[in-house]
Amino acid sequence: MKEKGFNLFVYAVVSVFTLACLLPFWLILIDSFATESSFVKHGYQLWPSEFSLEAYRFLLQGDQIANSYMVTVMVTGLGTLIAVLITASFAYVLANRKVKYRNIMAFFTYFTMIFGSGLVGFYILMVNWLELKDSIWALILPYVLNPFYAFIFVSFFRQLPFELNESATVDGAREFRIFWTIILPISTPVMATISLFYALHYWNDWWLSLLFIDDHQLHPLQIMIRQLISNINVSSYVAGASGSYNVSVPANVVQLATVCLTIGPIVLVYPFVQRYFVQGLTIGAVKG
Repeated sequence: MKEKGFNLFVYAVVSVFTLACLLPFWLILIDSFATESSFVKHGYQLWPSEFSLEAYRFLLQGDQIANSYMVTVMVTGLGTLIAVLITASFAYVLANRKVKYRNIMAFFTYFTMIFGSGLVGFYILMVNWLELKDSIWALILPYVLNPFYAFIFVSFFRQLPFELNESATVDGAREFRIFWTIILPISTPVMATISLFYALHYWNDWWLSLLFIDDHQLHPLQIMIRQLISNINVSSYVAGASGSYNVSVPANVVQLATVCLTIGPIVLVYPFVQRYFVQGLTIGAVKG
């Protein structure tokens, strides 16, 4: 009887917590269909008194949404592919017993997790030395090697039987071939996990575009949301360089509609890949 009562209590707490988490999403979604006058008068409502599609019509008239989606998808796809390959290659070196100075390399990798180069040095490197100002690569290259993700790879690679490497070496295979034809194909779980982490990192990032991107045509979705919230003249930004609208802009509702349009892909994909989050946290936690 006590166990049943405890289970009911746990279910009740979890249900309340779930509703509390879902409430902000519901308010943003449902109020994005409210009229501007209704939103200004009543604020956030569980069910708007007046409905309108004006915010979505306004957003889809301009080309900024399409441009930002294209930039974000390109950065996320290309960045994730490059980052996973580079991180896996580097982690394989750190985990390989044949590499003489792998422990020293691991120390310097860990050192970068604690101490950074500083914002000024980072900006000078990207803008003055690499000349990546207003370039799509400025949104990709800084994140291609994450030390934390590299150590997750290292932990996984060290669990693999080293006899695989030795037998392939006896057969005449070099390290590059061993890595590409043997190690990577059996590393699908950790590859999927790190790919998900990198994809979310690239999709949600706005910091790099704030630093290095002035051309609105290269603005990803997250910085576009920031611009919509911070700019008073929303219409000139959504229209881009082609012109401006001569209509009354539903500024508050447009912000909510923009969030709905930009967060949609992640919300729809996440339920199918959420198990990889738990798997990524437990990789290497237990050695058998």
